Amino acid sequence: MKFIDVNNQLGLKDCFCLIKTLDKKSTRNGKPYLDLMLADSTGEISAKLWDYDEIKHGDLAPSMPVKVRGSLEEFKGSPQFRVSNIRQITENDDFDVSELVASSPADSRWMLDEIYRTLEAFEDSELQSIVKYLLQKRGESLLNAPAAVNMHHAERGGLLFHTLSMLRVAERICEVYPFLDRELLLAGVIVHDLGKIDEMEINDLGLASKYTVQGELVGHLVKGAEEISKAAQELGISSETEILLEHMVISHHGVPEFGAAKLPSFAEAEVLSAIDKLDATLFEFNSAIDSVAVGEFSSRQWALDNRKIYNHGRMFGASTRAVLKDE
Repeated sequence: MKFIDVNNQLGLKDCFCLIKTLDKKSTRNGKPYLDLMLADSTGEISAKLWDYDEIKHGDLAPSMPVKVRGSLEEFKGSPQFRVSNIRQITENDDFDVSELVASSPADSRWMLDEIYRTLEAFEDSELQSIVKYLLQKRGESLLNAPAAVNMHHAERGGLLFHTLSMLRVAERICEVYPFLDRELLLAGVIVHDLGKIDEMEINDLGLASKYTVQGELVGHLVKGAEEISKAAQELGISSETEILLEHMVISHHGVPEFGAAKLPSFAEAEVLSAIDKLDATLFEFNSAIDSVAVGEFSSRQWALDNRKIYNHGRMFGASTRAVLKDE
């Protein structure tokens, strides 16, 4: 986060940020405290409010913009913020909302237009029709949607950024492996995560506070396949096209351990699963070293098999974030 530098300098600090998650817990002695995840546009940090007061702090909630004061500490090798004061932001506070919310590095409207531009060039009328229908059904909700609550691309516009990044990779793979059905693969990429919009509770800032009941009990793979089936019936799409797209959606997590209902059973489904994992993993690698000095290691990353990630400093340019615009 902006108020935490890569040298982990200690001392009292003030900042504006968002409460990403909040849990009321108790110490071994039964004293209540708040276990928080605080976030701004540059990252997030675990935080603790030990001096919890129900009257003073009872209205605090996830996705709430707040002003906090506290000090940076270290807990089990990772930075942790000890909160001394926290309150909701008021009209008198001087802050920029855009600094509070992590956002994708490309404009959401431009990313959506790029996806439509790719789709308009399809020669397969069935694939073009059903994918366009599914995109249009989501409408403006696509612009701000993150791709996750806490994991990869959990940022404003993250779903579009993840999708367009995958499209770019898929295009290049099809150049190397021309036997692949390019349009089938691209169609699968575009629709594979659309069900995530129903899977999370997303606020106007583009933040997901938690998973919905449907997200917990059904999930975006099954929901996505259901939407494809409904769209195919309404548009008169052939069963072959419908089944291929459904399979790509329900298998794109690769293995049952990660939620896949089926293993990928044709080449394009396998490629979709592979580039989905690749894009998610590289995002986590990038995020892990975002605030790590060159020549140093990150803390252990749960999303990367609990590995410490090394910042070798050999990034192209000043940022490790991908640039999606064509040269």
